[in-house]
Amino acid sequence: MYNLLVGGAAGQGVDTAVNTLEALLKAAGCGVFTIRDLMSRIRGGHNFSLVRFGEFTPKSHSAKLDGIIALNEETVTIHRDNLKPEGFILCDESVKTDDPRAITLNMTGIAKLLGSAKASGSVAMGAALRLFSVPIDGSREVFEKSLKPNLVDMNVKALEAGYRAVEPRFDHVGGTHAGDMIITGNKALALGALTAGLQFYAAYPMSPSTSILEYLAQHSLKMGIAVEQAEDEIAAINMAIGASYTGARSMTGTSGGGFSLKVEALGLAGMAEVPLVVVDVQRPGPVTGLPTRTEQSDLKFIISASQGEFPRMVIALRHHEDAYRQTIRAFNLAEKYQIPVILLSDQYLADSTATIPVPDPAKAEIFVPQDVPANGDYARYRYTENGISPRKFPGTREGFVSADSDEHDEYGKIIEDSETRIRMMNKRMGKLELLREDLQEPELLGDSDPQILLIGWGSLYGPLEEAVAILNAQGGKRYGALVFGDVWPLPDRLLREKAAKAEKLIHVEQNYTGQLASLIREQTGIQTDKGILKFDGRQLSGEEIALRLREEGF
Repeated sequence: MYNLLVGGAAGQGVDTAVNTLEALLKAAGCGVFTIRDLMSRIRGGHNFSLVRFGEFTPKSHSAKLDGIIALNEETVTIHRDNLKPEGFILCDESVKTDDPRAITLNMTGIAKLLGSAKASGSVAMGAALRLFSVPIDGSREVFEKSLKPNLVDMNVKALEAGYRAVEPRFDHVGGTHAGDMIITGNKALALGALTAGLQFYAAYPMSPSTSILEYLAQHSLKMGIAVEQAEDEIAAINMAIGASYTGARSMTGTSGGGFSLKVEALGLAGMAEVPLVVVDVQRPGPVTGLPTRTEQSDLKFIISASQGEFPRMVIALRHHEDAYRQTIRAFNLAEKYQIPVILLSDQYLADSTATIPVPDPAKAEIFVPQDVPANGDYARYRYTENGISPRKFPGTREGFVSADSDEHDEYGKIIEDSETRIRMMNKRMGKLELLREDLQEPELLGDSDPQILLIGWGSLYGPLEEAVAILNAQGGKRYGALVFGDVWPLPDRLLREKAAKAEKLIHVEQNYTGQLASLIREQTGIQTDKGILKFDGRQLSGEEIALRLREEGF
């Protein structure tokens, strides 16, 4: 497994170069995982991407670098200490450095001779691929998919020129991923929504959720869906609720600040029993916080958002394939139980890219509600044994389809009496017990009988998977990790079983207060012994988790 960093200032084409590099690595069979560290500005500052690749697709990043492609001197200064002794710094002659590991090429000059200085990025990519012994046979096809036809030949030649300019330094570690797709976490989520039958999406742009809106808008005509960029977050969720009320499978997405504005309408979906999928792609808060960074600090807020009590489900997405599958499941659960289902992602997963097998939508199981009989007296909120009422949509010939934010009776008429209130609350809240039958237990990584049990959720899946692998390889105690996807209602069977046998419980989270640990303590009485926490906007790596545990004596 190799780790390559590409860094420069915003506007220097870091992302364009990395997109090309990823595609070329995949074409050579490599599994790829890339994270992007972006400043919230259009030009200037320091941006970089970490590209990890090898025979298998990793689910997390590493700071131990085999190579650096430096588009400016700042990149060398900031990252050279993370470069392995045998690693390289690849840069243009204009980048001044005295590091003996530097390989300087006249990238700009080569690119100018071929037609444009902008092709210097392709020169750099070619040299990097040669250093890692990665073949470039599929380069023309890659460029044809991403560039205008008149630019393809120039960039292929620039890539080949860079490839010839250096000698191999590392062995090729390609796998069988050439037929996979490269996808971001947000796009995997959007693809899952389309597979689930999404018909309406409304959102107001807010990083790091905006690319969901962009992707769905881009494919809306082809997929036959309506996508609305609303004037604000309140309008977006109310539009989605209205669309769902009329029978369209609907979703809205935002980040934590936008979710704050959606809170009252979330309660409307709960009271009116309108199925709805809501996406919160977390970033550090409060307020604007760090718009382009990552955190896991919205969990307890999401679980209790909106006044009063109503059933909801919260699912934390763990990796790219999980984002696709769980989004389909979120729509199924929302429709089955007529509740809002919230998907919790974060910037780390949303903006990172990974190679995954191309999913087959035909194999997805989609929940289809039973038809409501056309004759007879129809009550939208009819009391039933399981609390789930037969659902009709406005425009049907028989039966008045009502919905209201006030408490109501079976027919949706406003009430004030205690008996109906109690009965209707029992009907709605009773769905939580039914929902427990559909809960998925956390995934156990590492040793099946751990002495040291790590507990995490969401996008810490990959780092925790790597951390327990590192710790178990070092010998000594047995390490395992439980990584939660379903977080509300909290599944606790496997947690209770493993916690009872473990010597120590350590919660690992990207927040200040240990929100999952707090939720576990509240719901089960289980107390963790220590927390590994990070809240500076940067994701924990598996290496960092393992090191901090060792430093703490675990």
